[in-house]
Amino acid sequence: MALSTRVFRLVGVAFAIAAAAMLPWLAVLSRTLPTSTRAHHWSLAWVGFDVLLALGLATTGVLAWRRHRGVVVTATATATMLVVDAWFDVLTSAPGGDLDQALLLAGCCELPVAAGCLALGVAATRRLR
Repeated sequence: MALSTRVFRLVGVAFAIAAAAMLPWLAVLSRTLPTSTRAHHWSLAWVGFDVLLALGLATTGVLAWRRHRGVVVTATATATMLVVDAWFDVLTSAPGGDLDQALLLAGCCELPVAAGCLALGVAATRRLR
């Protein structure tokens, strides 16, 4: 069942309202969050995220190999995760060697692979039309 143009427009308006509603919350966070914190399960959070990232990469690879239309979704999700991974790696790294390593990985690995995932998603979308 195809969604009507009206439904798409309503969803578009709803998402725009949701984005605008986040602005006050972002202002509150910027004033109230501590500059640093100690996290319990820090390693579990990072390892779990990287496991999900590895699954995204593997699934995207398999779906691309099979020329399956689902590759559009997995490639986009994996690209997003790679950008998020680079963002948090860089921003949570200690100055010096840790930060240098995070910047190197972001610039040479995570962000280029994210760009590749997005290019794959665009190519697959064009092929499906």
